[in-house]
Amino acid sequence: MTVIEADAVLDAGGADFGNGLLLKLHAALDSLADEAVLEVRDAASSVPEDLAAWCVLTGNTLVGPLLVRKGAIEAEDDVPPLGTRLWLYSNFDCNLACTYCCAESSPRAVARRLPVDVVRSAVREFAAEGGSEVFVTGGEPFMHPELGDIAEAVIEHLPLTILTNGMIYQRGTRRATLEALDRERVTLQISLDSATPALHDRSRGAGSFARALAGIELARSLGFRVRVAATIDPADADEIGGLRELLTSEGIRDGDLVVRRVARQGFAEGGVVLTREDLAPEPTVAADGVWWHPVGVTDPTFKVRDSPLPIRAALDEIARILGEAETERDHIRHAFRCA
Repeated sequence: MTVIEADAVLDAGGADFGNGLLLKLHAALDSLADEAVLEVRDAASSVPEDLAAWCVLTGNTLVGPLLVRKGAIEAEDDVPPLGTRLWLYSNFDCNLACTYCCAESSPRAVARRLPVDVVRSAVREFAAEGGSEVFVTGGEPFMHPELGDIAEAVIEHLPLTILTNGMIYQRGTRRATLEALDRERVTLQISLDSATPALHDRSRGAGSFARALAGIELARSLGFRVRVAATIDPADADEIGGLRELLTSEGIRDGDLVVRRVARQGFAEGGVVLTREDLAPEPTVAADGVWWHPVGVTDPTFKVRDSPLPIRAALDEIARILGEAETERDHIRHAFRCA
C-alpha cells in the first residue's frame, strides 16, 4: 500500500471543530502550496468525520483519515465513461528505472507478463460490452516477447495505443515487431519529458533523451501516428513551451502532446497524492488482477479483483464501488456539525 507522507503537521491539541480547530486548519492550509498534504494529529474523536465533511464543502481532499490535500486535482474535460477505455499491463519489466514510475518497473522487476489468451478473451468481451479503445502499457511493452500477438488480438476488435519509451524497438526482433504493426489501428505513445536532455535524463537515465527522440523519428518515418507523453511537475512547467516547439519541428501536432503530473505512487517520493476516490475509473488488467486505474497498480487499495477475467465482473464491481461512494458523499454532507 502507498504510504502518504505529509508535507506539514497540525497539532490539534485535543481540539475539535467546535472549539478552535477550524481556525487552525484554515491557517495551516493557507501557509501551504496547492496540493500539499497536511496531517492533523492529536484531534478529538469527532474530527475524522467532520474533517471529511469539511473537505467536501471546501474543495480540499481527504487522502487519509486525518490527511488533507490542499485543493482539488484539476479534472480532465474528457473523462472516459466507464466501460469505454481498457488498459492492459503487458508486463512490468523495463529497460529503465524512472524515478517516478508508478508501476515500479525496472530491469530487476518481475515481468508478470500478461498472457496472449487473457488479452484475447478480455478484449473480445470488452468490445462486446461496448468498449471503444485499448491501451497497452508496462513496464516496457516491447520487452514482452509476444507483443505482436497481443496487438493482433486487440486490433481485431478495437484500436490500440501502445505506451513505450521508444528506446528498444530500433533494431533486431523488436524492430521487426514494430514494423509488423498495423499503422491504421495502432498509435504509439512515446515518453519524452523535455526539449533537451536535462530534465528527461534526470528522471530516466543518461542518454535516454537521445534514444527516445530517435525512437520518435523512426516511428514517424515508418508511418505511425505518434503521441508524446511528458511527465512534468509544476516546478518544471517552463519545459512545456520548448517541448511543443520541438514536437512541431518533428511534425507532431499539438493535440498529440499529453502532459501529465508525477503521481506519488510506486517509485515516486514526491508528486501529487491520488486516491481511488480522486480518479474516474479506467479498468486496468494485469496478469494478477484488475485495478481501478493504471496509476494505482502498485497500490492494493486500487485493486478491484484478483482475477483478470471476466471483464464484466470487474465492471460490475467498479459500478458497485461508485454507487457506495455516492451514498457516502451524501452521508458526509449531512453529517457536518457547526459546533
